[in-house]
Amino acid sequence: MKRAESIPVEEDTFDIAHITGNASDEIKRTAGNPAYFFTYLHSHKVKSPIFGSSILNRLKVTEISINKKQEEESKLEARIVLEIDVTEEMLNGSGSVHGGCFAFLVDLCSSIALLVLTKQTTGKAYPSVSQSLNVVYHSPAALGERLRIVNTTMTLGARAQSARTEIWNATHRRLAVSGTHIKMNPSTPKANL
Repeated sequence: MKRAESIPVEEDTFDIAHITGNASDEIKRTAGNPAYFFTYLHSHKVKSPIFGSSILNRLKVTEISINKKQEEESKLEARIVLEIDVTEEMLNGSGSVHGGCFAFLVDLCSSIALLVLTKQTTGKAYPSVSQSLNVVYHSPAALGERLRIVNTTMTLGARAQSARTEIWNATHRRLAVSGTHIKMNPSTPKANL
């Protein structure tokens, strides 16, 4: 199976000084600007804004770290923390963040964590596709509240990879959502004969 083209590092104009953690500057440039990362993935396929692009543009990466797994020290895990303030476009009819928006954040942010670990272990950043997304809703978040999205990789295999996400309502210091995301490397489409 041929892997998709690796995502290039963003130009040096992106400021990574605000991103804490022990990841290299190269990894911080690759994953530290989610809007660049996801726009690059879709730029050759879609000419209009991609789904959730206005939310994507407001996500701020605050930490990228790569550590030995506590339970299996021969393996590494990536941790990436992002923050965003809740705006009207994220709300449901009850005035709290829509469940679909929370699921979108779990999908998006856990994907970045997997990108970080792939970049650290292979030197390249390859896109992957979702296989399974499990989301548990714990408490609401309302307009103007700040969300803190903590993502940690769990596995990075040859075909499948997984990460877990906790979305914290930083304003009230309570867990809003938890989720797990399983992804796969995309296979090359077969030609129709």
